[in-house]
Amino acid sequence: MTIRVAVVGATGKLGSVAVDLIEKAEDLELVAALGSKSDLAEMLGPEDAPSEVVLDVTLPAVSPGIVDYALDAGRNVVVGTSGWSASRLAPLGARLRDLPERGVIVVPNFSLGSALGTAFAASAARYFDSIEIVESHSASKIDSPSGTAVRTAELIAQARDEQGPVSAPHTDQRARGQQVAGVPVHSLRMAGVVAKQSVVLGGAGETLTITHDTTDARAYAAGILHALRSAPEAHGLTVGLDRLLGL
Repeated sequence: MTIRVAVVGATGKLGSVAVDLIEKAEDLELVAALGSKSDLAEMLGPEDAPSEVVLDVTLPAVSPGIVDYALDAGRNVVVGTSGWSASRLAPLGARLRDLPERGVIVVPNFSLGSALGTAFAASAARYFDSIEIVESHSASKIDSPSGTAVRTAELIAQARDEQGPVSAPHTDQRARGQQVAGVPVHSLRMAGVVAKQSVVLGGAGETLTITHDTTDARAYAAGILHALRSAPEAHGLTVGLDRLLGL
């Protein structure tokens, strides 16, 4: 069975990778590729081959509108756009409860290594009270903290539900990082960087650092394909590649 896909944000860095992957995959068909000047109606595809899945890889400010439009049109959605924090996901989850036949998969990072690194950090978080995240992206990335860092911080907080929040002193000092789910997050936006995240966990006499470093956009290929192939059967809200992988 071939899955017909519309890509919104097709001319961007991640969108270009996705378009190339879809065109080369035997079980996927690209029926629409939308840029910043495209009409959203184009995501529906041609009448004789309408889209089944919409891949949103755009900008945080426009992503919610794209998801709403796709759901209104009866499409399932894969979201690869940053900015979907818990506060933004909550109303989406509520809406999907009224649309049991529809599904949205939100993936902060399509890299398999990143998903594993986040899972490892959440697992280790139960054993350390001092935890901070340092994430780096290219200077062109417009949002901070990254969606990956937000997701990692939220999972760390969930993992520490019984222990309570991490120890984060001097939160009044801006240089101490932005608090996300109680975890300090420090963002670097620099030339020469693709994507990197380090979770530093500290305890008495030791530190543990879990680092994932992306050096090429090819790191996202397996995750993009897995999410697109999972999307037609998705129901409700799924957040994170880790959930699709059963981590």
